[in-house]
Amino acid sequence: MFRQEGTKVPSKRKQNTSIVTSDLLHKNLLKSEQKNWNDISPTYKAMTKRIKEKLEELHNIYTLNSESPRMRLGENVYFEENGCIFLAKADDGEGNAEILFSVEDLGFSDAFIQRIRISPDQRYMAISLKSENSEEATCIIMKLGNLAVVEKVIPSVFSFEWAANDVLYYTTQKNLKCQNVFMTTLTYQKHTKLVYTEQDARFFVDLYCTKDRRFLTINSNSKTSSEVWLVDCRHPFEPPNLVQARTTGVIYHIEHRNDQLYILTTYGEPAEYKAILTDNYIHRINLDAYCRSYRNSKLMKAPIASSGKENWQLVYALEKKTKLVDFEMFSNDCIMFLKNAGHLYLNVISFVSHSVQSIKLPTWACEFELESHPEFTTSTCYFQLSSPVHPPKRFAYSFKENNLIEQAVQEVPIITNCHTTRLLAKSKDETLVPITVFHNKNSKELHRRPLLVHVYGAYGIDLNMSFKEEKLMLIEEGWILAYCHVRGGGEQGLGWHRDGCQHNKLKGLHDLRACIRLLHQLGFSQAKHTALAAASAGGVLAGALSNTDPALIRAMVLQAPFIDVLNTMMKTHLPLTIEEQEEWGNPLEDEKCMKYIKSYCPYQNIKPQCYPSVFITAYENDERIPLTGILQYVQKLRKAALDHASRTSKKGMDITEKWNLLNQNLKSHVIEDHRD
Repeated sequence: MFRQEGTKVPSKRKQNTSIVTSDLLHKNLLKSEQKNWNDISPTYKAMTKRIKEKLEELHNIYTLNSESPRMRLGENVYFEENGCIFLAKADDGEGNAEILFSVEDLGFSDAFIQRIRISPDQRYMAISLKSENSEEATCIIMKLGNLAVVEKVIPSVFSFEWAANDVLYYTTQKNLKCQNVFMTTLTYQKHTKLVYTEQDARFFVDLYCTKDRRFLTINSNSKTSSEVWLVDCRHPFEPPNLVQARTTGVIYHIEHRNDQLYILTTYGEPAEYKAILTDNYIHRINLDAYCRSYRNSKLMKAPIASSGKENWQLVYALEKKTKLVDFEMFSNDCIMFLKNAGHLYLNVISFVSHSVQSIKLPTWACEFELESHPEFTTSTCYFQLSSPVHPPKRFAYSFKENNLIEQAVQEVPIITNCHTTRLLAKSKDETLVPITVFHNKNSKELHRRPLLVHVYGAYGIDLNMSFKEEKLMLIEEGWILAYCHVRGGGEQGLGWHRDGCQHNKLKGLHDLRACIRLLHQLGFSQAKHTALAAASAGGVLAGALSNTDPALIRAMVLQAPFIDVLNTMMKTHLPLTIEEQEEWGNPLEDEKCMKYIKSYCPYQNIKPQCYPSVFITAYENDERIPLTGILQYVQKLRKAALDHASRTSKKGMDITEKWNLLNQNLKSHVIEDHRD
């Protein structure tokens, strides 16, 4: 923002008074919304009870029969169940597993285990514990033996990896940012020291170990570039070495095999992911952390001693509009989990025969989950497939047999009555936008069935399509579920994200509108039976659609929605504002950007009209989506609905119609305060 000459700077006293007034307004708004919900909720008591009972039934069938991931190291198998860490011998079966320790034993009864790392010699185990109402986790290092004991407790930790038997590297988190890397030693001269500090607020630091445990990688990533430093695990006390200095538009990650660096990167034309080899690196990529990055990659390689991008040699490039979902390196092969046009498949690259084999996966599958494979020389890769209405099913790919094996059927019902359809909607600029639709095969007259549409479209992140009991319940009750893979998300590569961010954000709105219209045209429900669901940044497109095309939907369900883009991006004191300028733009320095954001921002474009019913849930202490903005959005939305009702009544609406309109637009706008 620009301040004119001669403008007085507000005094500290006035600023403090303003803060107190704002806090008081916030509390009053929250109390008002809670009262509103308490007045309305008894109306839905019977329905809520029925839904809760059905969900508990489904939860007992599916979730309680699911198996937690196993981690095998030599002859030992480690796994976690119900907050307890177990150790079993691979040959004895898990019936004889012993409990090493439990979360409750550590005094963290309200926390869950988020991450587990075991030292190479299996003398130590590092775990991170996180509670539902906190963004930060606590790392606890346990010394294993006949009786596991706590060796060290480190607060506010995000990621950690073992560089050696008694040397742990970790990152600390503060205000949603990770910018410092520390090293701590557990034997002899115990000490902790700072190893690396990231100075650029746009970058987030994370740690990984290469699959063969030769290198620990310090990964510093923004939304458009990255930089990797290597710690040689044979010499963990030596300073890290830079692979390639950060370059705008170049994202890369590292693995290692046979003294070669394998580089998964966007470097080169087209600017999608490639796999590259150097003489030193490749690493196991966790797409939860780097989901913005893996879109149409290239695999390349380079020497350890000459790791700069000028020495990167192309090994394999993905097809256009193909997304790399996950990637795993083994001693003689690497396996890529890919998505193209909504379909999932595997590419297996053999470093021995120099061949690539492509393997299609079941058409119903929408999500991968790769299991942990600590052993570099294993001959089998295990993973799970699922969809919103198909519970996880375990599969294995055998490198020796060169085939895909479906594991023993779990003791849960097989979903046979759900039909999966994939569509393409033509957007305003004639771009084809994928839609995934699920419905009960036995449903008749689909145009009369209720439809729940899902959207996200931001950060290059895909819609979450993992299994949820509530989605299966809706299918069983005759609902249609539709997932709109609009631009801004990552379903079709880096270009798909670029076409829906910053000055292209409206393309995502055009895509969503086209998807809903196509669904209705094809007989999948109709506007009066259609609801739209979105969470977090998905609230931008959902809220924008309710402003521009309220007649397309009957209801909207928003979970912790981001609905005031303009005001949020003007507040640089918020923890994510600087980092997210690469997604939304910088309205403080670019007037054109400010006007563009204002043109679609849900909060800025509320107007008196007939809105769909809206149900909003939010978290009181959410650092990412402050509750104040959501409260103000609801207040402004309710006022607009009231103004419309008032104007309509003056034009001749009878009292019954007026009451129905008010009931629709006022009492349905609810914030539910989640507290732990």
